[in-house]
Amino acid sequence: MVKRIEKQGLQVAAELVEFIEGRALPGTGVSAETFWDGLSELAHDFGPKNRSLLAKREEIQQQIDGWHLAHKGKPHDAVAYKGFLEEIGYLVPEGPDFSVETSNVDPEIAAIPGPQLVVPITNARFALNAANARWGNLYDALYGTDALGDLPTGGGYDEARGARVIAWAKAFLDKAVPLKGAKWAEVKSISAGATLELETESGSVALSDAGKYLGHMQQDDWTGVLLENNHLKIEILINPKVGPGQTDPAGIAAVNLESAMSTIMDCEDSVACVDAEDKVVAYGNWLGLMKRDLAEEVTKGGKTFTRKLHEDATYTAPDGAGFLVKCRSLMLVRNVGHLMTNPAVLDRDGNEIGEGLMDALVTVMIAMHDLQAQGGNSEHGSVYVVKPKMHGPEEVAFSDAIFAKVEDILGLPRNTVKMGIMDEERRTSANLKECIRAAKERVAFINTGFLDRTGDEIHTSMEAGAFLRKGEMKTTPWILSYEDRNVDIGLACGLQGKAQIGKGMWAMPDLMGAMLEQKIGHPKSGANCAWVPSPTAATLHATHYHEVDVLAQQEAIKAAGARGTLDDLLTVPVMEGQNLSEEEIAAEIENNAQGILGYVVRWIDQGVGCSKVPDINDVGLMEDRATCRISSQGLANWLHQGVVSEPQVMAAMQKMAAVVDRQNADDPSYRPMAPDFSGVAFQAACDLVFKGRVQPSGYTEPVLHARRLELKAQA
Repeated sequence: MVKRIEKQGLQVAAELVEFIEGRALPGTGVSAETFWDGLSELAHDFGPKNRSLLAKREEIQQQIDGWHLAHKGKPHDAVAYKGFLEEIGYLVPEGPDFSVETSNVDPEIAAIPGPQLVVPITNARFALNAANARWGNLYDALYGTDALGDLPTGGGYDEARGARVIAWAKAFLDKAVPLKGAKWAEVKSISAGATLELETESGSVALSDAGKYLGHMQQDDWTGVLLENNHLKIEILINPKVGPGQTDPAGIAAVNLESAMSTIMDCEDSVACVDAEDKVVAYGNWLGLMKRDLAEEVTKGGKTFTRKLHEDATYTAPDGAGFLVKCRSLMLVRNVGHLMTNPAVLDRDGNEIGEGLMDALVTVMIAMHDLQAQGGNSEHGSVYVVKPKMHGPEEVAFSDAIFAKVEDILGLPRNTVKMGIMDEERRTSANLKECIRAAKERVAFINTGFLDRTGDEIHTSMEAGAFLRKGEMKTTPWILSYEDRNVDIGLACGLQGKAQIGKGMWAMPDLMGAMLEQKIGHPKSGANCAWVPSPTAATLHATHYHEVDVLAQQEAIKAAGARGTLDDLLTVPVMEGQNLSEEEIAAEIENNAQGILGYVVRWIDQGVGCSKVPDINDVGLMEDRATCRISSQGLANWLHQGVVSEPQVMAAMQKMAAVVDRQNADDPSYRPMAPDFSGVAFQAACDLVFKGRVQPSGYTEPVLHARRLELKAQA
């Protein structure tokens, strides 16, 4: 039984009260009475509007279902369909051109294109690693991955591989910070001071662009040289006594790149927070990051040490002035969307309050510790909150009103809170310009993501027919239009220089060679940030932003004019008579079933909201609720449209449960699903598929939360 304390008409779990009043509020200048008064206002004044917006989603969905059922078996009439969407308010009238008015935006958001991490806030070690991933060692990233085309072998240092790594890194320097008349591999000595002096066997050489030399540092046996290209810094560390420096002609021991320029500390898709106990862990880690006292004891290589946030580094400019180099990623926090409630707080009627309302007040209040600190996360007095799963401009406007209310409660200047709009729902994509307008004074981020967006595509048009296989949808007109329009509309609304225009995740953390080949497409698309699955991936992806000048690319895109069209965006990716073989159908069912089970079993049994899960071919994929949503909605659609039968899918689920059991055999805390298939985790996975059509917007959260709470109650 949850112990609760009455606070201004709310019934609040005692552990949340203890956290708020004992840990989070002290030092903010906000009293407990002010905080609970404010949360009560949010719950009781904004809660009904929140529920009304959710009801509108359901009403619109029923109307769209009805339209497709009424036109079943007839050729698709795109003009009539678009007119219908306008009639029911799914498509809103587009207003005149405008530019966003966001101010006080930090350079990592406004001016420096680069990689972005998303990390579960409930894992302190992951959160610290991500925050400290502002810088990464290119040598290490190349050596320890398949970026060179193969993986390291053996237990010791491979000199031949090391030589390949150094050659790759110096070839990268030749492109990013070229020398006049020489290559970096020819440099025999480096002297850094008021100028940067480099010696080769042929004599002295200089940078082709002297302005790329920012400064130097000297600490014990280490010399640091700081360079810059495309707004990203490069640090060359020289020490002839350490590592590669012992054999390098110039004594270069490391080439460090600014890597994860920003990190989203996630309270949403990558966590499993279902009650007050879980929320206190999430909020507690966010508090530690904002107060810069989060620490985690780590054992690695037989040694135990304490991991904490990095301090800034001190460098000397060519004119002799000292300056600080930031060594922490700019941190954003992702709140939950409008759908979910949480039993941590009950309103005066005994109902769970909207979790997004609670997140808004608590995460912003916690960020006040940073706003009051010198050299903190934001240099411009801003708090960055990413708001997911909003459906259309009205819901964005509602979020804007929530944050305005939070600012009033906490006594913060208007628009202190900057909003990230995740373009991952179809109604938002179709009305993106008006969504941005609805938050034009605080928007600082928009992005795309194939997984959640495709899940919503399937659910919205569930009655339109059987959808294409997951892999085939990546090349269809709607997804191409979606990706292009997100950039085009963002640029047309003046986001350049004020906000991030982002792209989605590279989901295969072990396949860095493929990432290096393919993910350069994101900066080429005009996106000034893109998600990566690890600090190592951030360092490798950073090389793409040295190769592509994103700001110049954005200018070229603006000059060329809009690309994707709304008509293409509204094209529903159904099979339209495509006949699949029994083998193709079985493969798609099993691929989706295995992915769902591999993710859900950890979510339910271990409370792990994001992890690297082996796919059906034992390739590790980063899985979160977005990947689960697309897989479950895909199977739900095929079931509903009669492509597959319930016995077929259940047989695949049971077969894949045994596969997942085998893949987790080395995990001592893992509980097998086969052979009885009676566990809560297996039942949750089945619910997501067999009840997927009736889930709100096709979301996985209601099923996962209910089943996780069920298991916790059993424990």
